[in-house]
Amino acid sequence: MIVSPNSNTAAVAGALSLLTVRLDRLLRLHHTDQPISLVQRSALTTLVRDGAMSSGALASREGVRPPSMTRTINALAALGLIERRPHPSDGRQVVVSVSRSGRSLLTDKVSARDAWLAGQLSKLSDEQTTLLRQALVIMGTIGEAEPLPNDPVPRV
Repeated sequence: MIVSPNSNTAAVAGALSLLTVRLDRLLRLHHTDQPISLVQRSALTTLVRDGAMSSGALASREGVRPPSMTRTINALAALGLIERRPHPSDGRQVVVSVSRSGRSLLTDKVSARDAWLAGQLSKLSDEQTTLLRQALVIMGTIGEAEPLPNDPVPRV
């Protein structure tokens, strides 16, 4: 779906939504070499970028409910990819951080999905790549701007 520069906001929103779904589907098809899911990888990436945090804070940053994040954390802990320690002031919470193995998984391996996407991006012109980088900044602000419904803590 191609959107012209003169398209209205609703048309841009519809095109972005559709393209996001299609790209997600293609990326899932090329997700073959990592022992973790995309959701787990996203949580690990957030922990690497933002540092250790409570499971509740991680759930908020990832835009999921705490029970879902607990399942993700349990799976990552079972694989030895994160470490848990008691929260310093709230005995009901734990603080999670990325283990050496988790960091290694994220930094040392380029997944088949990332390799496929890099190959697709290499077909773009320099001008298109520059525009895409600008669009990524904008898309990042869209994804971080609003808390999800029923999200107790606004995302930063």
